[in-house]
Amino acid sequence: MSALNSALVAKPLHQSPRGDYWIEPLEDGTHVLIRPLREEDRERERAFINRLSPEARHNRFLGEFREVAPPLLNQLMDVDDKDRVALVALAHVDGELLEVGISRYAKVGELGQCEFAVTVADEWLRRGLGSILFEHLADSARRNGFRQLYSIDSASNAGMRGLARKLGLQRRRDAEDPTQVIHRLDL
Repeated sequence: MSALNSALVAKPLHQSPRGDYWIEPLEDGTHVLIRPLREEDRERERAFINRLSPEARHNRFLGEFREVAPPLLNQLMDVDDKDRVALVALAHVDGELLEVGISRYAKVGELGQCEFAVTVADEWLRRGLGSILFEHLADSARRNGFRQLYSIDSASNAGMRGLARKLGLQRRRDAEDPTQVIHRLDL
């Protein structure tokens, strides 16, 4: 069993009337709540994206913008818990429940593949949150019958490069755009 698979087996799953969730300790001892994204998170998701640094927004969306536009937010909130999944990481910060990270995938074609993204708030980087979010996302994709996760990332995205190395994702240059790389994981 791979390190990723054994880590997933050990994760405690909690259930509530509103769905599954996990309480996860980060490397610094801080705990976060991870659960599926819900419609009630719309404003939290908008605020999260707007709080990201310009570099983090570019790394996530491969483009530049100051504030998330309503059509993009609608697309991000369109989840069905099977073909389009988003798992949000929440933490109490100064008495407020904030989104501090999110992982998501969306089905692509009919080949058992889905494209994924992991985004962590700038001030929550280097605590292990990206790895935890990815592990839960990969487990969800596996449970939903997907055989491969992939992402298209900026070649200069050092955070994703480190995460991919840590989790054993394959990395190759995008043949159509040399400024991008493609990361893959067979499930």
